[in-house]
Amino acid sequence: MATKSRTNWLVYGGLSLGGLAAGFPFAWMLLASFMTRGESLRRAFLPDQLQWDNYIQAWREADFGLYFENSLIIAALQVVGTLLFSLLAAYPLARMKFTGRDAVFTGVLATLMIPETVTIVPNFLTVTWLHRNTPITWLNSWPAQTIPFMASAFSIFLLRQFMRGIPNELWDSARIDGAGHARFLFQILLPLCRAPLLTVGMFTYIGSWNALAWPLLVTNTPDWRPISVGLQQFVSEAGAEVHLQMAGAVIATFPVLLAYFLIQREFTEGISMSGLKG
Repeated sequence: MATKSRTNWLVYGGLSLGGLAAGFPFAWMLLASFMTRGESLRRAFLPDQLQWDNYIQAWREADFGLYFENSLIIAALQVVGTLLFSLLAAYPLARMKFTGRDAVFTGVLATLMIPETVTIVPNFLTVTWLHRNTPITWLNSWPAQTIPFMASAFSIFLLRQFMRGIPNELWDSARIDGAGHARFLFQILLPLCRAPLLTVGMFTYIGSWNALAWPLLVTNTPDWRPISVGLQQFVSEAGAEVHLQMAGAVIATFPVLLAYFLIQREFTEGISMSGLKG
C-alpha cells in the first residue's frame, strides 16, 4: 500500500513539474504583455502596473484587424470543407462493403507517413497551374489556403474509427424503414458523431490558424495573409519592443484557447471514443 502511494506521489509530482515547465512560457508571455518596455527588457517577472494600452498599440501597429478577418474566413472555410469531405470519405470506409476497401484505407493511412514539407512543392506547382489555367484566383486569395487541405487523412481515420463502433442494429432498423446510405448517414449517424466532428473541427481550426510556411508561399500581399504571418512580420519589425511582441502573441493565441475551452469536453470525448487514447 505504501509502495502504491509513493508511486502515485511520484507520478503526480512528475506531471506537475511537466505542467509547470510547459505553462511557464505562456504565463510569462501573458505577464510580459502588460509590462512596460523597460520591464520586459530586464526580464521582470511581474509588471508594476498593468499596461492595457500595449494591446491597443500592438493591434494598430500590426494591423491585426485585417489579419484576424482573413484567418477567421480561411479557418471557417477549411473547417467546413474538411468536415464535409472527411465525413463522406469515412462513411464508406467504415460502413460499406466494396472490393478494395481495406486497400483504399491503407493508402489513406500511408499518406500520414509523408512529411508535410515533401508535399509543399507539388502542392504549390498544382496551385500555380490552376491559377493560370482556371478562372479562379488561387494565389493571393483564399482557395490556395483552404482547398488543398480539405482532404485530411487523419480526420478520415478518426471519423472512420468512431463509425465502426456504431451498432449494426441501427443500420438494420434504418433499412427496414426504407433508408439508404445517404439518409442513414445524415439523419442517424451525423447526430451521433457530434464529439468526433468537433474534434476534427478543432484540429483543423488549430492547423489553419497556426499555418505559416504555406501562406507565406502562396501570398505576397497582406490582402489574404492570416494572423500567423501578421504576427511573424510584427515580431520582426517591433525589434526591442518585447512587450508589444508578447501582446501580439497573446492576441494571436487567444482565439485558439477560447475555442478549446468551449468544446473541451467534446474534444476529449471525441479523442477517447475514436481509439486514439493512450
